[in-house]
Amino acid sequence: MALRALRSGHGLLQAIRYSLPSSPLALNLPKSAISSLSEQSVFEELCELLPINPKPLNCRPIAREPVPETDLSRVSDDLLSPAEKLRGVFLQKLTGISAVESALSSTGVDLNLEIFADVVDKGSLGGAPMVVLFDWALKQPRVSKCVEIYNVILKALGRRKFFTFAEEVLIRMKADEIKPNSETLEILIDSFVSARRVSKAMELFGRLEEIGSKCDTESLTIIIRSLCRRSHIRVANSLFNKMKGRIPYDSVVYNEIIGGWARFGRVDKVETFWVTMVDDGFNPDKVSFAHLLEALGRAGRIGDAVDVFEQMKREVCCRDTTHYNAMISNYISVRDLDECLKYYKRMSADGCLPDRDTYDNLISAFIKVRRVADALELFDEMLGQGIYPSTGMVTSFIKPLCSFGPPHAAMVIYKKSRKAGCKISLKTYKLLLFRLSRFGKCGTVLKVWEEMQDSGHASDKEVYEYIVDGLCNIGRVDSAVLVVEESLRKGFCLSKFVFSKLNNKLLEMNKVETAYKLFLKVKDARGLANSQRFWRARGWHF
Repeated sequence: MALRALRSGHGLLQAIRYSLPSSPLALNLPKSAISSLSEQSVFEELCELLPINPKPLNCRPIAREPVPETDLSRVSDDLLSPAEKLRGVFLQKLTGISAVESALSSTGVDLNLEIFADVVDKGSLGGAPMVVLFDWALKQPRVSKCVEIYNVILKALGRRKFFTFAEEVLIRMKADEIKPNSETLEILIDSFVSARRVSKAMELFGRLEEIGSKCDTESLTIIIRSLCRRSHIRVANSLFNKMKGRIPYDSVVYNEIIGGWARFGRVDKVETFWVTMVDDGFNPDKVSFAHLLEALGRAGRIGDAVDVFEQMKREVCCRDTTHYNAMISNYISVRDLDECLKYYKRMSADGCLPDRDTYDNLISAFIKVRRVADALELFDEMLGQGIYPSTGMVTSFIKPLCSFGPPHAAMVIYKKSRKAGCKISLKTYKLLLFRLSRFGKCGTVLKVWEEMQDSGHASDKEVYEYIVDGLCNIGRVDSAVLVVEESLRKGFCLSKFVFSKLNNKLLEMNKVETAYKLFLKVKDARGLANSQRFWRARGWHF
């Protein structure tokens, strides 16, 4: 209601009507209460929670109005998602597995695979609670014992480095006669490699048959790919040489090891494996040439990369978008963006259409050197080609644009992405709200805030602070008070700096009565928040 009032034509007046009495006389305070407070006592109490001391003003004494208590701990079950209800059970620190399972069943959540994945992927559950939740999930009617649910729990455990519990799940998986698939192997091996436990990954590869899998070309490709992408190319090279002759190789295995050396610019290693691949009867394909172009570019041999690129036209292997992207990346590395544009324009003439990676590299490079006009032109061309940016791409474009200058270009990309139906992340919304509030674009701030809520993102403490800061910058303190009150109702206590800024603005505008009422609400909310943190640290969840 308050937000709609702020957005309407008479926003400020309607917002005041929603939040404050129509007149100070409507308070009907007794004279004895008014005479019991002095101006000095009011300011002393105001300064208790403020790092910035307000300047005394000539104002009439204000009586302390009884502030209605707001219980921030009462959160309706309707406001909690099924995943939040289940995670809340483990905050109670119940004793015994049966008590935990009983509490999980009492939540009334109709569990399925999607909800289970949401519970374990988010939050901060430990390894033991995850396993308990997994055991309870397998007993639910809509959850079946399949490889997909095992992949979900293994991925969650591996990402948090709970490898002991992951081993227990693997043992149970074998007992249930569920064979791991290629995704299972990739999850397990990549979890070990990303945690820098390469020896564990190699050990797992050596005992694949014990967990019901096979040591074949596919599993070898998985481990070599993981090692190369995580910069363990020497280990991958040793494994490649060790397993040669034991497992039949294909061009995919060769391309993985060539790509691993190409990322380090080791042209000599790339050429060695190139010759070996040809000797074993495998012809280099488009992927092989793309890795060669990347290796030459990373080694700084741009001229040699151009020669290889031009020779490809005369070879059996025709050039495609991947090769053009490799050449564009090479020239980006030497900051020759004009040459990048030449290759970008040659793509269409060569029958190759730019893809998402092409535009991602080009637009990011132009934004980095602050050639914003060229970046926006390429962004329009990307949308015109029917290629829509991902959520991460939109964030990567807007983040640097919000670090310098006015947020005009960032808003252009945001509006066009939203119009195209792209999903905007909460991080992007925060970047825009912060930058817009700094430049005093209050009307745009409120509009973006409303669109953020319409997109399904809930406002958190940072969002409310940006809104209040922007309203204070243009002097709309009454509207800022409404936003602070809404944040308090939702359980968010804003920082002392933001509250001090608003409080000083109110005092400068001789709104001591409003400042004092807001101070009392903030004081009570902070006390309740401190109480919540104290009891939750001791196992109570409310």
